Amino acid sequence: MNTIRFMATKPCCRILIHGRNSAFLGFPFPQFHRSFTSNSPNYRLNFHSYPPRILGFRFEINQTQKPVCDPNSIWRQSRAFLTNCTGNGMCRAVRVIASVASNVRNYSSSVETRLNDNNFERIYVQGGLNAKPLVVQKIDRDENIARDEENTVEFARENENNLHLGALNEAEAVREESEIEKEAWKLLQNAVVSYCSSPVGTVAANDPNDKQPLNYDQVFIRDFVPSALAFLLKGEGEIVKNFLLHTLQLQSWEKTVDCYSPGQGLMPASFKVRMVPLEDSKFEEVLDPDFGESAIGRVAPVDSGLWWIILLRAYGKITGDYALQERVDVQTGIKLILNLCLSDGFDMFPSLLVTDGSCMIDRRMGIHGHPLEIQALFYSALRCSREMLALDDGSKNLVRAINNRLSALSFHIREYYWVDMRKINEIYRYKTEEYSTEATNKFNIYPEQIPNWLMDWIPEKGGYLIGNLQPAHMDFRFFTLGNLWSIVSSLGTPQQNEAILNLIEAKWDDLVGHMPLKICYPALEYEEWRIITGSDPKNTPWSYHNGGSWPTLLWQFTLACIKMGRAELARKAVCLAEKRLLVDRWPEYYDTRNGKYVGKQARLYQTWTVAGFLTSKMLLENPEMASLLFWEEDYDLLEICVCALSKTGRKKCSRGAAKSQILV
Repeated sequence: MNTIRFMATKPCCRILIHGRNSAFLGFPFPQFHRSFTSNSPNYRLNFHSYPPRILGFRFEINQTQKPVCDPNSIWRQSRAFLTNCTGNGMCRAVRVIASVASNVRNYSSSVETRLNDNNFERIYVQGGLNAKPLVVQKIDRDENIARDEENTVEFARENENNLHLGALNEAEAVREESEIEKEAWKLLQNAVVSYCSSPVGTVAANDPNDKQPLNYDQVFIRDFVPSALAFLLKGEGEIVKNFLLHTLQLQSWEKTVDCYSPGQGLMPASFKVRMVPLEDSKFEEVLDPDFGESAIGRVAPVDSGLWWIILLRAYGKITGDYALQERVDVQTGIKLILNLCLSDGFDMFPSLLVTDGSCMIDRRMGIHGHPLEIQALFYSALRCSREMLALDDGSKNLVRAINNRLSALSFHIREYYWVDMRKINEIYRYKTEEYSTEATNKFNIYPEQIPNWLMDWIPEKGGYLIGNLQPAHMDFRFFTLGNLWSIVSSLGTPQQNEAILNLIEAKWDDLVGHMPLKICYPALEYEEWRIITGSDPKNTPWSYHNGGSWPTLLWQFTLACIKMGRAELARKAVCLAEKRLLVDRWPEYYDTRNGKYVGKQARLYQTWTVAGFLTSKMLLENPEMASLLFWEEDYDLLEICVCALSKTGRKKCSRGAAKSQILV
């Protein structure tokens, strides 16, 4: 048997995985350490416990071999270099050709699970650690032919990427940057975090005077998205690609908190590059992820995986580098996230059931259940995944499950989350205790739930999607992120999307004020604040998550406005922010009803405040780039009826009502 060995192109840094038997792609990680001193380039590697297995390949590593650190070289689909390096620096290499990688794709995508009555892929290899590895015994293909074919493909891809990046750079060079933009770019560059001498993300905040950074010195998946878009629009894609690949390697394959944490597919909320001391004054560099076990409230981040998928699509759209999406490990990562989100449970709604604090509002704010923000991101991630998944026999059932969920989710949100004057008047006259499939008040909502502030606040022309819906409960608060992302993803109908912007314009003083934009409106006050937030001193009325103003929402507002042809609204909001952000030192959020004062506990030099401003400016300067980041209405979804898939024999369906909202 020919044994395959990996060639090291650069020294490796280690990823710190929590769990006794942590694994990647179903196989245990090799346990190794990289030791170094400040005055010596030599590395000492220690391997023990068991022979490592990666992607089903069996390989051996001797004491002098250096493992690969570059994420671009270790999991490349088209080829991999494997080698045995001796002490004198001589290396022997063997090329694993694309056909072998194709076998790996088939091997790592076994199908055995259920979504209702439809099978889609069980992502991990059945048998866990006991699964037999795929052993490559012989390569019969001529190596020179393989190299020529690969070089041709790589050359074509590089030309395509250079055209995309060149166009971005040329467009950026036309306009001279203002002083505030120059300062913002300087701050964003200073916030970059490096790992293995490569950029992998940006810290949440970079205030040099902050003596207690808590977890603001970490790289958050959620927070990095506006930073990534700013870099991509600037023509700098390397940091985004590194971020996507390294966070993929951190993806959870085991339970990590006590015994009841989410399982495979969970993406971490954040990670930090740590220097871990070893013996003899030596250190090793590790990536330490946080899946919620260190977070305030110990809540797992539901939105991290959804943001990761959205960013992966944006990277391909802007750079033209679609090869990243096609890699075996990336495809597997997408499927793992979908497997976690689409798994069957007790809930009957197509929306995701989550706990409080599992998204941008990461503290107790009464959003447990089916918050709009998660549903909008879930819908977007499903549409992204449908675009990026490789179409083959192994994924066709998964794509079918995605289409069914998209259809059901869009109807559910459009029909039951939407409120305007007409709908409020309908709820006001609801009959309760209705029992039948023909019931009008399906969730048994009591009219007394309609708050007094809403009756006078809702404009005649305009409406919005409510924050949450559960049996006998409607959360009528306006949550900005969920509504904006519903526009961006076309979760709402075209009429609803237009009405949301009409409402924001009509209620500008309430939702924008001195600093855009309110994270939610109105704030919880008095006894309601005490009961719902648990007397949270950080979420006092009109502060932080409880009605605070967050400048990072600018880029999503800008994207939504450009999509709906209302760029003047975005420019108005950006001008407001531009007058204050530099003077106020780029705070995380603003307080008071109209966003006039810097938040009482707001971190300064908040990275996603900086990045959100830069992204908004660049999108307004190049609105054609915005079209790569949003979705238009998918009329095919209106033809998919989930009721037809059931075995109950139901004949009545609401699909006609869904079509009537669009085809008018």
